[in-house]
Amino acid sequence: MTSADGASRWAVEARGLGKCFRRRRAVQDFSVRIPAGAVCGLVGPNGAGKSTLLGMAARIIRPTEGSLRIFGSPVDDPAGLADTAFLAQDKPLFPQFTVEETLRLGRELNPRWDQEAAERIVRSGKLPLGARVGSLSGGQRARVALALAFGKRPRLLLLDEPMAELDPLAAHEIGGLLLAEAAEQGTTVVMSSHRLADVATMCDHLVAVAGGRVRLAGETDELLAAHRLVTGVHLTEGVPAEIARHTVVESRTTGRQLTALIRPHGPVEGDWKTVEPSLEEVLLGYMRSPAAPPLLTAAARVDGPHDQEAAGSHGQEQEDEEVTA
Repeated sequence: MTSADGASRWAVEARGLGKCFRRRRAVQDFSVRIPAGAVCGLVGPNGAGKSTLLGMAARIIRPTEGSLRIFGSPVDDPAGLADTAFLAQDKPLFPQFTVEETLRLGRELNPRWDQEAAERIVRSGKLPLGARVGSLSGGQRARVALALAFGKRPRLLLLDEPMAELDPLAAHEIGGLLLAEAAEQGTTVVMSSHRLADVATMCDHLVAVAGGRVRLAGETDELLAAHRLVTGVHLTEGVPAEIARHTVVESRTTGRQLTALIRPHGPVEGDWKTVEPSLEEVLLGYMRSPAAPPLLTAAARVDGPHDQEAAGSHGQEQEDEEVTA
């Protein structure tokens, strides 16, 4: 779908996407949309397929099956190379280069280079332009790497664990920088992260994966609103009937208390306490229960044979096979 000015509504659109490494399927039957302008968190356990998905979007890894479009164009279209920037987890930089030389490299390699934006990011961290990259701290190197990424003026910025090795203060600083620059340039950001607190505070969209399959996708607020955390006293085995009539993502019993994460289909009957769960509670529930039916909001779904349940739908749900992350 395109807007009135011809631009695609979707920064990323995957249909039946799959990737197989010899006998191991890293990604399978993956269909999802990420709207342009979103800041999207890509979350899941180790081995879930997050880095493979980012690699395919960055044109580093070739899909085995399905299709992947970036702003409406096939991912392998050479014309789209300038629209995407990818920052790997290890933030590869030349340690012997100075900060100034690193920015000059970016200017020479990128035709749409924005020197003002790159220098703004560096100077806001009070980094000396003459300092060698190898002498910088982890937070300072992350700032230089982001200066390179935003200096390219990408429409889509792909980040693989951008704050994994940073201390809390540096992570907070870099996170604020990332959001400010993305808003300034109108950049769509897709970042993988194990830090659920970062995802909760920074991201307005979410794609959760496990075993190479999509488990949750869509606007964060809509996904949270579609779930309830139910607690109460339960003296018999199994999930009680008044809870089982809803979609049960996960249930646990501790002593006499049952706790269940559900997608309610109407009011929860009986003497149960219901609250809206936190993002961490929702994500952990799906990660611990790979057989739970996936959930995609209307904006995240891709029309066609790979559709899965939409948030708020009361129709037939499609269950995933149980997979090992």
